[in-house]
Amino acid sequence: MDAAHKHEQAVAIFDLLEANRFAPVEHGGGPYRLHLELADRRLVMSVTTETGALVLCHHLSLTSFRRLLKDYTLVCESFTNGAARLPPDRLEAIDMGRRAIHNEASALLRERLKSKVEIDEETARRLFTLIHLLVSQTLPAGVD
Repeated sequence: MDAAHKHEQAVAIFDLLEANRFAPVEHGGGPYRLHLELADRRLVMSVTTETGALVLCHHLSLTSFRRLLKDYTLVCESFTNGAARLPPDRLEAIDMGRRAIHNEASALLRERLKSKVEIDEETARRLFTLIHLLVSQTLPAGVD
């Protein structure tokens, strides 16, 4: 993982630790620890209590996220590649596209997890950032 991705990951984790709405359905309360990993092209989301007691382990297919992950990667690359040479209005347009994809992906994530975990929009956005980084690190060409 390059320095920019490490920074993006650190910011997403910091933001999640500072403020989040993450509540496993039918569980008494946190705080919780979340572990994300990829296995067989699925996201494995393990939630434990601070003492390590398993609360939830959910396997989420990334098939419905495939287009969003690819589009998000492309728009982020466009922004990075254009940062030094494009005028501010073009960069703003690219960033607006990035935010729109991010919003769509976070809404899909909330929908796909609603039977397991209640999360707010900002928490879903940060989680999508982490999922995107995990996928791009593990499967450089995207999810195929």
